[in-house]
Amino acid sequence: MSSTPATNRQIRFARHPEGMPDTECFTLETRPIEPLAEGQVRVRNHYLALDPYIRMRMEKKDSYAPVMALGDVLIGRTAGQVVESRAPGVAEGAWVVGRLGWQDYSTATPSELQSIDTAKAPASAYLGALGSTGVTAWVGLVHIGGVREGESVLVSAASGAVGSVVGQLARRKGCRVVGIAGGARKCGIVREKFGFDDCIDYKADDFLEKIGQAAGDGFDIYYDNVGGPIFDAALPLMRNFGRIPLCGLVSQYNATEPYGVKNMREVFNKRLTIRGFVISDHRDVFAAATSELEAAYADGDLVYEETIHDGLENAPASFVSMLQGGNVGKQLIRIVT
Repeated sequence: MSSTPATNRQIRFARHPEGMPDTECFTLETRPIEPLAEGQVRVRNHYLALDPYIRMRMEKKDSYAPVMALGDVLIGRTAGQVVESRAPGVAEGAWVVGRLGWQDYSTATPSELQSIDTAKAPASAYLGALGSTGVTAWVGLVHIGGVREGESVLVSAASGAVGSVVGQLARRKGCRVVGIAGGARKCGIVREKFGFDDCIDYKADDFLEKIGQAAGDGFDIYYDNVGGPIFDAALPLMRNFGRIPLCGLVSQYNATEPYGVKNMREVFNKRLTIRGFVISDHRDVFAAATSELEAAYADGDLVYEETIHDGLENAPASFVSMLQGGNVGKQLIRIVT
């Protein structure tokens, strides 16, 4: 492998956002690279995943996970190659993923890394459909939602990294699947590439009418990634004893005032189950999730989209764009071009 340079570029957390973040919340710095200690490895990060949950880690108060401190390297999962190793069992040249941060090079221990097989799929796929994103989709749909053949499933943010996998897994299990996405282009991708039975544009003036028509006699599962008014709109469309896995609240991450749900009576009327979840609480099913995702990919039942921007220095602007809906599928930064 090539030798490690003396310095490392890093994106650090510079300012707490008020509402939507801007690029002033981040700073690009160059720091010296320290020699490896015994038991450590050096990873050259090739791809960086930009995920909505990072916005929650930029707050001043902890949520389900600790917030970042000003000056920290931004949290983020990367896929890269080991370029230096002082850890038995980890060879130079190995491809790995881990939560290694927004930086060119990362120092890690083997326990922080997961080996990936780039002969089976591109390295970037292990940050999306074949990685924690896909596992999140599986956990919510299968483990939390208890999906069954023949059911009707509604998915918000259906063109996104998680939502697109949810719909494909549901279709593979014999379900009817309706997506919600923003704009005609995204809805077309959801129907044509991801194979959903229908997709409704939440930006359209007739959204409520169209989603009501698409519901038919109701949905058994609503996989929610967004919260807010779309969550409200879904509640009256649920069947009795429907299940709502609550994966994310992307419509609310930048809100300065909390959204008050208006249709909560439907939860009582229809005896709905709503359960928020975080995948780190479900490590016992990761192996089952990964096995099914890999099988679906090998069978051609799981495809994915990526929005890739080049250059670590462009990560802040790409992150803001992603929060504004500028991506289809997984938002990635290609660090090594």
